[in-house]
Amino acid sequence: EVQFVESGGGLVQAGGSLRLSCAAPGFTFDDFAISWFRQAPGKEREGVSCIRSNDGTTYYADSVKGRFTISTDNAKNTAYLQMNSLKPEDTAVYYCAAVPLLLLRVWASEYEYDYWGQGTQVTVSS
Repeated sequence: EVQFVESGGGLVQAGGSLRLSCAAPGFTFDDFAISWFRQAPGKEREGVSCIRSNDGTTYYADSVKGRFTISTDNAKNTAYLQMNSLKPEDTAVYYCAAVPLLLLRVWASEYEYDYWGQGTQVTVSS
Protein backbone atom coordinates (compact mmCIF):
# COMPACT_ATOMS: atom_id res chain seq x y z
CA GLU A 1 0.00 0.00 0.00
CA VAL A 2 1.30 3.44 -0.93
CA GLN A 3 2.01 5.67 2.05
CA PHE A 4 2.89 9.32 1.75
CA VAL A 5 4.81 10.85 4.63
CA GLU A 6 4.64 14.59 5.20
CA SER A 7 7.19 16.51 7.24
CA GLY A 8 8.36 20.05 7.82
CA GLY A 9 5.45 21.40 9.78
CA GLY A 10 5.84 23.33 12.99
CA LEU A 11 5.26 26.58 14.81
CA VAL A 12 6.27 29.80 13.10
CA GLN A 13 5.55 33.48 13.60
CA ALA A 14 3.46 35.40 11.13
CA GLY A 15 5.59 36.47 8.19
CA GLY A 16 7.84 33.45 8.51
CA SER A 17 8.42 30.52 6.19
CA LEU A 18 8.18 26.76 6.23
CA ARG A 19 8.94 24.09 3.66
CA LEU A 20 6.79 21.00 3.72
CA SER A 21 7.96 17.74 2.21
CA CYS A 22 5.95 14.76 1.04
CA ALA A 23 7.97 11.60 0.61
CA ALA A 24 6.56 8.59 -1.20
CA PRO A 25 9.04 5.73 -1.13
CA GLY A 26 8.49 3.35 -3.98
CA PHE A 27 5.83 5.54 -5.55
CA THR A 28 6.56 7.09 -8.92
CA PHE A 29 5.16 10.55 -9.50
CA ASP A 30 5.11 10.06 -13.26
CA ASP A 31 1.60 10.44 -14.68
CA PHE A 32 0.21 11.71 -11.39
CA ALA A 33 -1.01 15.03 -10.09
CA ILE A 34 0.36 15.81 -6.65
CA SER A 35 -1.54 18.22 -4.44
CA TRP A 36 -1.45 19.77 -1.03
CA PHE A 37 -4.59 20.18 1.03
CA ARG A 38 -5.13 21.66 4.45
CA GLN A 39 -7.74 21.40 7.13
CA ALA A 40 -8.16 23.88 9.95
CA PRO A 41 -10.15 23.03 13.10
CA GLY A 42 -13.86 23.14 12.42
CA LYS A 43 -13.38 23.70 8.70
CA GLU A 44 -13.55 21.54 5.62
CA ARG A 45 -10.44 20.29 3.92
CA GLU A 46 -9.41 22.68 1.16
CA GLY A 47 -7.10 22.43 -1.81
CA VAL A 48 -3.98 24.57 -1.50
CA SER A 49 -1.93 23.71 -4.58
CA CYS A 50 -1.46 21.10 -7.28
CA ILE A 51 1.25 20.17 -9.76
CA ARG A 52 0.89 18.04 -12.84
CA SER A 53 3.90 15.73 -13.08
CA ASN A 54 3.87 15.51 -16.87
CA ASP A 55 4.30 19.18 -17.68
CA GLY A 56 4.81 20.96 -14.36
CA THR A 57 1.59 22.96 -14.60
CA THR A 58 0.71 24.33 -11.19
CA TYR A 59 -2.48 25.53 -9.55
CA TYR A 60 -2.97 27.54 -6.39
CA ALA A 61 -5.83 28.57 -4.19
CA ASP A 62 -6.37 32.32 -4.33
CA SER A 63 -5.56 32.58 -0.64
CA VAL A 64 -1.97 31.37 -1.17
CA LYS A 65 -1.09 32.72 -4.61
CA GLY A 66 2.19 34.59 -4.57
CA ARG A 67 3.15 33.15 -1.17
CA PHE A 68 3.28 29.36 -1.67
CA THR A 69 5.20 27.37 -4.27
CA ILE A 70 4.67 23.70 -5.09
CA SER A 71 7.37 21.56 -6.66
CA THR A 72 8.45 17.97 -7.06
CA ASP A 73 11.71 16.09 -7.29
CA ASN A 74 10.67 13.06 -9.25
CA ALA A 75 14.07 11.41 -8.82
CA LYS A 76 13.52 11.48 -5.06
CA ASN A 77 9.78 10.79 -5.23
CA THR A 78 9.26 13.85 -3.08
CA ALA A 79 6.93 16.81 -3.34
CA TYR A 80 7.43 20.15 -1.62
CA LEU A 81 5.37 23.11 -0.57
CA GLN A 82 7.40 26.24 0.11
CA MET A 83 5.31 28.57 2.25
CA ASN A 84 6.39 32.18 2.66
CA SER A 85 4.79 35.19 4.32
CA LEU A 86 2.75 32.89 6.51
CA LYS A 87 -0.39 34.20 8.17
CA PRO A 88 -2.30 32.96 11.22
CA GLU A 89 -5.10 31.85 8.89
CA ASP A 90 -2.67 29.38 7.28
CA THR A 91 -2.76 27.37 10.50
CA ALA A 92 -3.98 23.87 9.66
CA VAL A 93 -2.98 20.27 9.19
CA TYR A 94 -1.44 19.97 5.73
CA TYR A 95 -1.81 16.82 3.67
CA CYS A 96 -0.30 15.70 0.40
CA ALA A 97 -2.32 13.63 -2.02
CA ALA A 98 -2.01 12.08 -5.47
CA VAL A 99 -4.29 11.10 -8.31
CA PRO A 100 -3.54 9.73 -11.78
CA LEU A 101 -3.50 12.55 -14.29
CA LEU A 102 -6.04 10.76 -16.45
CA LEU A 103 -8.53 10.86 -13.58
CA LEU A 104 -7.97 14.46 -12.52
CA ARG A 105 -10.91 16.79 -13.14
CA VAL A 106 -11.08 19.31 -10.31
CA TRP A 107 -7.71 19.58 -8.60
CA ALA A 108 -9.09 21.19 -5.46
CA SER A 109 -11.65 18.48 -4.78
CA GLU A 110 -10.43 16.05 -2.14
CA TYR A 111 -12.72 13.37 -3.56
CA GLU A 112 -10.55 13.13 -6.68
CA TYR A 113 -7.57 11.71 -4.81
CA ASP A 114 -6.61 8.11 -4.21
CA TYR A 115 -3.50 8.47 -2.09
CA TRP A 116 -3.02 10.51 1.06
CA GLY A 117 -0.47 11.18 3.74
CA GLN A 118 -1.13 11.40 7.47
CA GLY A 119 -0.68 15.18 7.61
CA THR A 120 1.68 17.62 9.28
CA GLN A 121 0.63 20.43 11.60
CA VAL A 122 1.43 24.02 10.68
CA THR A 123 0.76 26.66 13.32
CA VAL A 124 1.30 30.35 12.61
CA SER A 125 1.29 32.67 15.60
CA SER A 126 0.36 36.32 15.36
